[in-house]
Formats: sequence, C-alpha cells, structure tokens
Amino acid sequence: MFIVTSTAKTASAAKYLQQLCKHFAHKVPAEWDAASGKVSFPFGLCFLEASQMCLRIRCEADDAQKIDRMKHVLDDHLERFAWREKLKLEWCEAKGPDKG
Repeated sequence: MFIVTSTAKTASAAKYLQQLCKHFAHKVPAEWDAASGKVSFPFGLCFLEASQMCLRIRCEADDAQKIDRMKHVLDDHLERFAWREKLKLEWCEAKGPDKG
C-alpha cells in the first residue's frame, strides 16, 4: 500500500473540500460533509479533512503509478478551484511497500 499526504494552509478549507468532493461525485463515488470527505477513484482512495486553517489530504493506492495519478488529479483541480490563493500541494510519502 502506498500512502501520501499533503496539507494546504487556507482559511477556505471547508469550501475547497466540498467543492472537490462535489465535482468528483459527478464521475466517481464521493461522500462529504463540512469537515471531511472521501473520494473513491478507480485508482485509489482519497480522504480530505478541513479545519479552520488547513485542508489535509491523504491518498492511498496499491502502486506508485496510481498514487502519482491521484496526486496529479488533486493538484490540477485544487489549483483551478483555489486560483485566487495560488495553493500548491506539497506531498509527503507516508508509507510504501518496503516500509511496513
């Protein structure tokens, strides 16, 4: 299992969480409320969590290529939705196949 995480500092975290989930729900299963969300992409799972000052994202997939695809999709969409803030996600690897 591959897992990556990212945190975007923004006072609009709940807005972006809901906007992302609502957008993705047109094509894939997604569920959300004001504070958390889950998107089930064909290539992995994405969990989102909003606080007053940040949006936390956790992506899980069974191989590195799927993780890269998920990161690209999230980077692209958040960049478009948060263009006024110019948000840029910085991804951190949390776990890989050799890391238990």
